[in-house]
Amino acid sequence: MPTESFPPLASPIRVALIEDDPRFSAAFLEALSSAPDMRTAGVATTLQNGLALLQSAPPADILVVDLGLPDGSGIDAIRAARVAWPRCDVMVATVFGDESHVMQSIAAGATGYLLKDSSAAHIVRELRSLHQGGSPISPVIARQVLSRLQTPPADMPVQAPQAPAGPKPSALSPREYEVLNEITRGFSHDEIAQRIGVSRHTLLTYVRRIYVKLDVHSKVEAINVARQHGLLRDD
Repeated sequence: MPTESFPPLASPIRVALIEDDPRFSAAFLEALSSAPDMRTAGVATTLQNGLALLQSAPPADILVVDLGLPDGSGIDAIRAARVAWPRCDVMVATVFGDESHVMQSIAAGATGYLLKDSSAAHIVRELRSLHQGGSPISPVIARQVLSRLQTPPADMPVQAPQAPAGPKPSALSPREYEVLNEITRGFSHDEIAQRIGVSRHTLLTYVRRIYVKLDVHSKVEAINVARQHGLLRDD
């Protein structure tokens, strides 16, 4: 298999990370350490620590931000980075693919937006494109952005908005609701099985039923559909 080569750089790409998921963070930092043209410029696991990093550390070339932090939204970190590190590109890496999070992130200053259905290694590879002036965006996110920007012709009659078709709250059983909410909170299948007191096999049965009822094929899709239809608890 041919090895990936990189053009020589005057200095490595300095990448900072604000991420609270230890599994993703470990995989990301491992992939980053394997990239000869990049190096870690700082890591924070909370919004508060991330804001402190922006004030105390030398500016990074790229800041990778998760939106779902334990003490706030990564969107606040994006806004702060625009002020503290104005020449720094910001890549969002998250499970949130709904329009609200996407548009708020872009408005705050994000220059890339990738969902975590991509591997950490893939996200690290996309950082090169970002650093070279590109704007890596997951395909499903790109479709949302294009749909948002598209407007009907002036002579096209405007129709009253219709309620979105899709799953109804009654489609899921109480147990399936519970599993869906645990998925949204970022727990793994094994962790969810332990938290609700069922076997892994039983848990996967619930997950398959949820996917069928919501007409999705991944955790990210399930979370997006659930949010669009108000299927999640507020706690």
